[in-house]
Amino acid sequence: MASPPIDLRSDTVTRPTPAMREAMLRADVGDDVFGEDPTVNALEARMAAQFGKEAGLFCPSGTMTNQIAVHVHTRPGDEVICDEGAHIYRYEGGGVMATSGSSVKLLESDRGRFTADQVRAAINDREAAWLARTSLVNIENTCNRGGGAIWDLPRVDAVRDVCRDYDLRMHLDGARIFNALAVTGDDPADWGARFDTVSICLSKGLGAPVGSVLVGSKDTIHDARRVRKRLGGGMRQAGILAAACLHALDHHVDRLAEDHRRARAIGSALEQLRGITQVLPVDTNIIIYDVAPGISAADHVERLREAGILCMAIAPQRVRMVMHLDVDDAAVERTITALQQIAA
Repeated sequence: MASPPIDLRSDTVTRPTPAMREAMLRADVGDDVFGEDPTVNALEARMAAQFGKEAGLFCPSGTMTNQIAVHVHTRPGDEVICDEGAHIYRYEGGGVMATSGSSVKLLESDRGRFTADQVRAAINDREAAWLARTSLVNIENTCNRGGGAIWDLPRVDAVRDVCRDYDLRMHLDGARIFNALAVTGDDPADWGARFDTVSICLSKGLGAPVGSVLVGSKDTIHDARRVRKRLGGGMRQAGILAAACLHALDHHVDRLAEDHRRARAIGSALEQLRGITQVLPVDTNIIIYDVAPGISAADHVERLREAGILCMAIAPQRVRMVMHLDVDDAAVERTITALQQIAA
């Protein structure tokens, strides 16, 4: 009997553990749109406190928390500054434009990390009526298309100083913020203090089946709650989902270091293969590498699929793999063996 495939396409493919399912089964629930779900309320309060904010809002996805943040920080005709590979631009269905009526100014970057000088140069003159009003800067940590690259606080502080000079809001797309914190050891509240809003995803490395939380000031989250309802994100007995998120926070944060270790092992193996031309530095749980000319990323991914390894082509020559809690050491060894057979 063939072994089941090893799914490295994303850390979103994780399945709830038996203990998480039990927590969901026992969840105390109410109607969240009425603010009466005690488990959702507990999750929102916990996330807000952890990141030093006044309030939180539980949503079905990180796309929704990001797009709600854009909406409450901008008005139609505004412009958002972000990295050219930012999730809010590339992978959220054009929501910045379609939902908030804002345009996007893209910055070239070091694996998703831009500089304060770049931000300053990108801000439009507010006295020029023919230019979009720059109103928001988005930072993504870790940077997905940068191979899980991590921002550091001094770089963020420099960007924040520019934003204060020009009265711009800042949003942190913290889809994998806990992966970053597992490396840096920073206090989450130190990150929250530097941003007006933070989106925290719990369905990636932490392994919850559904859910992200947006945190910010009471006034911001009050406005965000209205936007969530408008977008169809007002759930009812959502405590079943929030319970999974609380379980993930209690049991799956410390183990993120295992994902990083396994990612580094695959990255090190890739660097030894002739068929691989570049491996981005492996900082967290994401591995991004380029295959040599003569075979496309799509063909490489297909050959891995035939060997029982699932991953993604993200550019004509570029491949992404992501470690998560359903990947153990044996799966890493199988993956390395398959890569050695295919790309040696």
